Amino acid sequence: MSIDVLFYHLMHQPLEAALPKLLLKCLERDWRVVVQTGSDERRRSLDSHLWTFQDDSFLPHGIKEDGYTDAQPIYLTAEGDNPNNAKVRFLVDKAVPPSLADYQRAVYMFDGNDPEELADARIRWKEAKAEGFEATYWQQTESGGWERKA
Repeated sequence: MSIDVLFYHLMHQPLEAALPKLLLKCLERDWRVVVQTGSDERRRSLDSHLWTFQDDSFLPHGIKEDGYTDAQPIYLTAEGDNPNNAKVRFLVDKAVPPSLADYQRAVYMFDGNDPEELADARIRWKEAKAEGFEATYWQQTESGGWERKA
């Protein structure tokens, strides 16, 4: 089975603006998702943000402390776990990926204004290519959309 690995280069909007839009697309396709952050602090921040990112909407999600982790359409973690049996894994803030073999799609989102995140994304790109994954690179446009670059 081929695993698609997508790299989203944030340039004009922060993660908090871009991530919810991509998560909504996943839910529209009935995909279960795990979002892995680089720290518990960031996980807690995203947990709060996803409930309030729009005045008239929220993204249904959960964290370990909420319980019912296997029932969550979107699960936030700072670890390599996958209790909701997601087939899509987002990795943000230089999160170290677990084995991607159980996923159909992995999505790395990185801040193009942060040299450390750029360096980490380059490492992850080389790893994905070395493992034979289908890797694509998307750069954020000024309007917040995405343009495929590679």
